[in-house]
Amino acid sequence: MWLDRISGHSTPSGPQADSRSNSPLPRRSSSRLSPYAQSARPTSSTRQGSSLSVLVTPSGSNVSLPATVRGDGSVLTQSAARSRPSDVADPLQVLNGIIGKQNENTLQTDKLTPSSAVIIGKPSTLVEDIDFNGLSLEDFAAAESEPRRTTSDVGAQTIRQFEQERDKFQDLHSAITGCDDVSKSVEMYMGDFQAELGAVSAEIETLQTRSVQLNAMLENRRNVEQLLGPAVEEISISPRTVRVIAEGPIDDNWVKALNEIETRTASIEARVSSSTTTASIEDVRPLLGDIKKKAVERIRDYLVSQIRALRSPNINAQIIQQQRLVKFKDLYSYMSRAHPTLTGEITQAYINTMRWYYLSHFTRYLQALEKIKVYPSDRNEVLGGDATQKSGNIVTGSRAGAAAHDPFSLGRRIDILRTGNQMAMSSYLAEEDNSFHGIEVPFRNFNLALVDNVSAEYSFMTEMFSSLSFHQISRKAVEIFEPVFSLGQTLTKQLIDNATDALGVLICVRLNQHAAFELQRRKVPVADAYVNGTNMRLWPRFQVIMDIQCESLRRVGSNTGRSAVSALSLAGGDDLNQSTAPHFLTQRFGQLLHGILVLSSEAGDDEPVSNSLARLRGEFDALLAKLSRIGGDAKRRERFLFNNYSLILTIISDTQGKLATEQRQHLDEMLKSVGKRG
Repeated sequence: MWLDRISGHSTPSGPQADSRSNSPLPRRSSSRLSPYAQSARPTSSTRQGSSLSVLVTPSGSNVSLPATVRGDGSVLTQSAARSRPSDVADPLQVLNGIIGKQNENTLQTDKLTPSSAVIIGKPSTLVEDIDFNGLSLEDFAAAESEPRRTTSDVGAQTIRQFEQERDKFQDLHSAITGCDDVSKSVEMYMGDFQAELGAVSAEIETLQTRSVQLNAMLENRRNVEQLLGPAVEEISISPRTVRVIAEGPIDDNWVKALNEIETRTASIEARVSSSTTTASIEDVRPLLGDIKKKAVERIRDYLVSQIRALRSPNINAQIIQQQRLVKFKDLYSYMSRAHPTLTGEITQAYINTMRWYYLSHFTRYLQALEKIKVYPSDRNEVLGGDATQKSGNIVTGSRAGAAAHDPFSLGRRIDILRTGNQMAMSSYLAEEDNSFHGIEVPFRNFNLALVDNVSAEYSFMTEMFSSLSFHQISRKAVEIFEPVFSLGQTLTKQLIDNATDALGVLICVRLNQHAAFELQRRKVPVADAYVNGTNMRLWPRFQVIMDIQCESLRRVGSNTGRSAVSALSLAGGDDLNQSTAPHFLTQRFGQLLHGILVLSSEAGDDEPVSNSLARLRGEFDALLAKLSRIGGDAKRRERFLFNNYSLILTIISDTQGKLATEQRQHLDEMLKSVGKRG
């Protein structure tokens, strides 16, 4: 097969290949001459090496080979003659015919081939314009004949080399055939790829169209979302929120979820009440109602569990109130709006629980305060009483412990009003204390504890039950502390009913006033009724004690018997007939007056202290006048009165206040009157 291909593209002889540019014959198409003819033209310097390049080039497989090779070297001529068409004359012969000269080679060729004489005829077409490159016709013919001889030598050499390397050309032919098969396969694959590429291109166009549509839909959806997003957000509830409300623990996240549900509820109810109700709202409302019922149920269970915990033994109510109730006060507010009836029941349960809680704790505290030893009351501990007489119902041990007590001297008892310690005595200390105290000590500790607890409870209730009005909260707080207030009234009654200690009762009055001021400063109106009730008990008792003091002085002054005067003289230390020293009753009166004035330094005009003190002072002035007339001359009597009034004035000299000023003015007037008479 490859021999046929080579024979069909035989290589023309050298002169014939060269004559394409120099021959006077017209140019023929490439279908007559091989396209590889020009590559066989030898050059002046590399004519021998060109044969090798012909062998190694891929086009070498197309070189025509003769059937036989003669030894005289005429193979190229025969090859050229055989390769040229029969109707085309040899160009050299045409030229020689024109100039009338025959070439020797031509003659030799004719001799070698007598049977194949070439008939030279006129070409079918003539080239009108031939480029002789500045050569004469003979030089041009000679130049055309020389390459033919050279080409003959190259052709013979090429044939020999081809015979030697036939196997290589056979392998090359096989490789080319394989390449042809591969090219066909690649062509088929490329055709399939082109078809698939067309299908992919069509799909891409479809996807592009679909993408444009989706972008348009997305833009429309975004526009709709901007319009409907807020409306949907107002009525939608996330599944997480529902799950937290239904199953989550009661903590900060639960409160946030509850607030979110309340916000959605308010928004939906607002839409329902307006004319913008939609079908989506009607669908959400039943589900929202179920969530609200579940939230109320869980709030109820939580509050009930905390109220029940308040009844545990040795529990601190303030810890539960601050860490478990006030921290989640929004739960109570939400339940009060969602279910008012249930809220009222839980509130009443809390009130009953705290009522029992405070009553039990204050009862135990009162029992501890009752163990504090109080100075015993004695009917003889009055201004006109006999200090040498002892009460028959007082045991010896009690009197021995209270011997240092002076009911007419204030002393350090004023410190209880001036101390900055606002902490009540603990039950343990009250039970372990073995010293004697005035009635003001248990009174102060009980009321101080009461004020602190009332303030704490009222503060908690105003924060926890914020949905209620202040009047309702105050009424419920009073309901909680009503039993405790009764205990306080009972304690006050026990302390002052049989007491003749005017200073102790007046100290209790001042302590009660301090408690009232503290409650006003804290803005706690719960204990106002209790404070007023305590005042209603203390002031009448103070007036009664002052009346007892006045009565004792009146009784001494009315008893003009010699025995009474002698007793007073002995108590004074000297006989009144011979001494002008101040009487011992003056010392008592001065100390009592000093204590009352110190405790009343900030007293107002509306207090009963002034009237009671005026009555007591009148009785004492009358008694001193009677004592001064017992014996001695007028000068001794005036001296006696001057010394007694001077002593009283000296005792109360450091007192302050309006009432103290009035008393000093009265004493100054008495001294002046005595001095004028003296």
